[in-house]
Amino acid sequence: MADRSILLKALTPEAKAALRGDYVKIASFPFRVGRESRAFDRPIDYPNDRRRPDSASTNDLYLFESGDILNVSREHFLIDAKDDKYVLVDRGSFCGTLVEGELVGEKRKGGWRELANNDVIIVGTSESTFVFKFLIVENS
Repeated sequence: MADRSILLKALTPEAKAALRGDYVKIASFPFRVGRESRAFDRPIDYPNDRRRPDSASTNDLYLFESGDILNVSREHFLIDAKDDKYVLVDRGSFCGTLVEGELVGEKRKGGWRELANNDVIIVGTSESTFVFKFLIVENS
């Protein structure tokens, strides 16, 4: 691949909180995104926490969503790279992901879409608070 940096830039306060800043550099592929489902204030052996404390992470970026209506699945989407091209792959999410207004996946059917520089990614429905911009920065 050419000498470039791939970034996810936060476009909403919730996205910024998830990134712990304005953007994150994607250093390795695939880059997995999903909902944080572990509750840190309950005991490890709580019945709804299916992961063991020593289990491997299923995501590189966790999005914390609370409330009765959830847009983000535990394993929502990934960004992958091949031959200087980038794709967003739905990982069987329920709500899907909007990329430049086009729905990718939903109802656990999967799907993919090629990403271009400056594409806006909304994780879940159009009402989701997790909105990012996909950036390709050519390094000089």
